Amino acid sequence: MDALDVARWQFGVTTVYHFLFVPLTIGLSVLVAILQTLWHRTGDEKYLKLTKFYGKLFLINFAMGVVTGIVQEFQFGMNWSDYSRFVGDIFGAPLAIEALVAFFLESTFIGLWIFGWDRLPKRLHLASIWAAAIGTNLSAYFILAANSFMQNPVGYRINPETGRAELTDFVAVLTNKVAMITFPHTIAGAFLVAGSLLVAVAMWHLVRNRDSADTPAYRFAAKFGSWVTLVSAAAVAFTGDIQGKIMTEVQPMKMAAAEGLYTTESPASFSVLTVGSLDGSRELFALKIPHLLSWLGTGDPNGTVQGINDLQAQYAAQYGAGSYTPIIPVTYWSFRFMIGFGMAAAAIALLVLWSQRKGRTPTSKWLLRAGLVMPLLPLAANSFGWIFTEMGRQPWIVFGEMLTRDGVSRSVSLTEVLTSFTAFTLIYAALAVVEVKLLLRYAKAGVPDLTPDPEIDDTHDDAERPLAFAY
Repeated sequence: MDALDVARWQFGVTTVYHFLFVPLTIGLSVLVAILQTLWHRTGDEKYLKLTKFYGKLFLINFAMGVVTGIVQEFQFGMNWSDYSRFVGDIFGAPLAIEALVAFFLESTFIGLWIFGWDRLPKRLHLASIWAAAIGTNLSAYFILAANSFMQNPVGYRINPETGRAELTDFVAVLTNKVAMITFPHTIAGAFLVAGSLLVAVAMWHLVRNRDSADTPAYRFAAKFGSWVTLVSAAAVAFTGDIQGKIMTEVQPMKMAAAEGLYTTESPASFSVLTVGSLDGSRELFALKIPHLLSWLGTGDPNGTVQGINDLQAQYAAQYGAGSYTPIIPVTYWSFRFMIGFGMAAAAIALLVLWSQRKGRTPTSKWLLRAGLVMPLLPLAANSFGWIFTEMGRQPWIVFGEMLTRDGVSRSVSLTEVLTSFTAFTLIYAALAVVEVKLLLRYAKAGVPDLTPDPEIDDTHDDAERPLAFAY
């Protein structure tokens, strides 16, 4: 083990941990805005209760995402300074816009939304949560544009004197074909997570308190969340199909590794299960669906999909001696876990909708258990999706331009990286406990009681009121 290995582990752990909060924040911001819009349009109190209820969960998650995201910025300079030096001219532009425009937009209007209840006009208060939701989604786009440059470098030139990549076309970076399809795919995955959370919390209250006065609110949340989950699953599948074709075009090794395809095939079969040799060079056993991979990768059922061994020989001749093959078991299984967990969440959503047909209220404890597990499934799918995306690009940190081993900081020792890795892991573990306890506490509390407290004198100045997490 050397500093490079630990730096990669640290970045992987902190990134996956941070991304546990990102999709829920993205999806919940819009869903909470929709719930408040329904209240604004109809005046139905149940929508206001749901807005404030899921709004609390959104704010807890947002705060944790901000805290864990800061570490990502530090790592570029601490452990990956050579990478930052090489790509900083390009990476800096979308990340700066994300911070100065998108993040400031969402954080400012979230503040107005939190403290604007009964202070701002209803329409302006509603506009503030929509502005925050738009800012959250814009943040995702600019970050994905930066990441997409690593997958498919565009809009740049290499300065022969400095050896750095220099930005020549910012519009090309923002309209990178990888970014253009990765963004809707990621957003659909985010709504899959948020919809599942709505279902899980609502189902818990429906099964445990069937005769509650708030049952209509929870029934709506369960149905709404289920439909969001199903529509999102369909959008994930549709955008994923397009993404697969673009991936086959710009990163053929990643597609070959995802399928355990060792030799070039025309037509190519989709692997249901493939067992390869220990050295990852050949196939030992495979269960396949004929023509499906050709259609997924090229849009033609008889299309040609390049294999791992042929691409390895091609890259060795093009870039020099060395291995250009990612870790096949990681890419192969992360690709399948991504798909499998997402489909499982959609299946549970269907069961929830079926359980509420003709006005019925769910009572099955088995369905409750499935519903409680439901949010974890798309979270796992999102995590495995990013593991596949980043690990499938290896050994490149910028595809075709810079190897991962060349991006690590040369002055950082193994001891230093181990120290920071250990510290971050322990801090993140503590934050995980705090996050889970807060979410469970407020989820179990249920929707708020909107009945005015007669002991509170509304004539007093707001500064005299105690602060509470109730807006």
